[in-house]
Amino acid sequence: QLVESGGGLVQPGNSLRLSCAASGRAANAYGMGWFRQAPGEDREFVAGIVQHPSSTKYADSVQGRFTIARDIRKNMVYLQMNSLKPEDTATYYCAAAMYKGSDWSFWGPGTQVTVSS
Repeated sequence: QLVESGGGLVQPGNSLRLSCAASGRAANAYGMGWFRQAPGEDREFVAGIVQHPSSTKYADSVQGRFTIARDIRKNMVYLQMNSLKPEDTATYYCAAAMYKGSDWSFWGPGTQVTVSS
């Protein structure tokens, strides 16, 4: 119900945009988010967006560099990543929360982002 795309290898300082296509119940989720997990580390929250009213939230480590956006009509969620750093290297996951205060119910399989020169 969630499928990420757009990952790849990028040099430090460059940009990358991740996309997440939602289908089925996930397409009507109240909140959408991006998480990431580096090898040997726990999965961590990166960014989230909710509707009604629309608001966004970011991890301190990406604040000012990453931007999350949602296109309701296309059932898409995006993560624009600028000024990438080697420490941003991880598998990035898209997630959906169906209702306000609910858990993240749906997860995508992930897309790899590698920041290296």
